[in-house]
Amino acid sequence: MNNNNKKIIIKEEFFQKKYVVLFLAIICTALWGSAFPFIKIGYELFNISGDDLFSKLLFAGLRFTLAGIVVLIYYYFTTKNFPKLKKENFKGLFLLGFIQTTLEYFFIYLGLFYTSGVKSNILNSSSVFIMVILAHFLFEDDKLDKSKIYGCFIGFLGVLLVNLDGLKSSFSLNGDIFIVLGASCFAIGSLIGKFISNKEDSIIITGYQLFLGGFILFIAGLLGGGKLIFTSLSSYMLLLYLILLSSLAFTIWTILLKYNNVGKISIFNFLTPLFGTIFSAIFLHENILEVKNIIALILVCIGIYIVNKWK
Repeated sequence: MNNNNKKIIIKEEFFQKKYVVLFLAIICTALWGSAFPFIKIGYELFNISGDDLFSKLLFAGLRFTLAGIVVLIYYYFTTKNFPKLKKENFKGLFLLGFIQTTLEYFFIYLGLFYTSGVKSNILNSSSVFIMVILAHFLFEDDKLDKSKIYGCFIGFLGVLLVNLDGLKSSFSLNGDIFIVLGASCFAIGSLIGKFISNKEDSIIITGYQLFLGGFILFIAGLLGGGKLIFTSLSSYMLLLYLILLSSLAFTIWTILLKYNNVGKISIFNFLTPLFGTIFSAIFLHENILEVKNIIALILVCIGIYIVNKWK
């Protein structure tokens, strides 16, 4: 066995260790959970109104384009090699960037203006169940069984519960459905990323998918007349945080999916709504003690745990 093969095996074993996966997954979900309230704060700092779609696209596009550049620069300085993309992987990476960055955040940035940070985080957890179901058809070692079916059912009860106002559903096209569509794009993108990661370096994948997907959003925002008004130092700092958040979280997530099966990693997404709820309470002063929110979060967590118990 040559040195390169030994390094690959050691790297694979490292990222499959229980406590390494746990630690990195917590970092990912904490960062993603914080994104929802900070995006809503960003709307206020950049004076973006509810009907100003193109400014929202410009906001998202600038964030992800710069995040992609940050990741690619990191790759260059750590490897001393230019992040060259293999020609045969370009189509797959473009598709990944378009789905997991352009479409996902088109829906999320649009939906966040119309729904609360707490509800957004709970609805976004539906990506777990979408990933589990799709993985059944794509991976031999990720087939659906009774526990996964029961878990998906219980988890979706939580997702639906948070949208009920008594017997009347508050599920609306203006916000909630957009968040679920964004979650679907994240799930599909994660699966595409797992396929591509077998042929390309995970950091290169993350950098180019963020850059390509973000650039499409940025151009769409510019062409539509979108504007970003930097009103204070806080607006610069918030944008910087969102850039670093995306760079770190997506890189870690791509690496975890490369070395582990989808079901094993997707279970940790239950932490995203928990972190999001906490951050929404801290920064948006939202009421998180409503009975339906607490029950919904409990159901979502139980559902994801049942889907893939880590034995």
